[in-house]
Amino acid sequence: MDTTVEWTVVESGIGPLLLASTDRGLVSVVFHADETVRERALDRLAGRLGAELTRSGTGRLAEPIRQLAAYFSGGLRHFDVPLDWTLTSGFNRQVLRELADSVPYGTVVGYGDLAKRVGQPGAAQAVGAAMGSNPLPVVVPCHRVVESDGGLGGFGGGLETKRRLLALEGVLPEPLF
Repeated sequence: MDTTVEWTVVESGIGPLLLASTDRGLVSVVFHADETVRERALDRLAGRLGAELTRSGTGRLAEPIRQLAAYFSGGLRHFDVPLDWTLTSGFNRQVLRELADSVPYGTVVGYGDLAKRVGQPGAAQAVGAAMGSNPLPVVVPCHRVVESDGGLGGFGGGLETKRRLLALEGVLPEPLF
């Protein structure tokens, strides 16, 4: 790929998020984007995409920024921004697309159930790996995938972040303090 990737860091209800977009759409969302995380993520993106990186707060990122702000303020239940799926492929892409298309705001799905939905009923662990490699968390809502026994399961952004996202969507109660 020979392209320019626009990126910025925005504040959110779960801390700073790094957003990156190609001319195809939003390509990456990174949690906890302090300086160290940001630099590592940008180096990885440049290497994987073979792209020049440009810091921006407008242009391609204006709509994702607007929609994320609306989501965290409780005014948006479905993201409608172009997505660039370049950073995922095969089974992982299939699972992430199914998740984005079929698990709405305020609901959860089990790892095994999601595996069944993509025609791989024995692939619950592989679904977990797909969630862990999700390049577009929040927008592609991997926080909505939980264990069949009601446990939260894992989460690349940390379990507290997953709890906060699920509380925002009304799936879990807000913490008392």
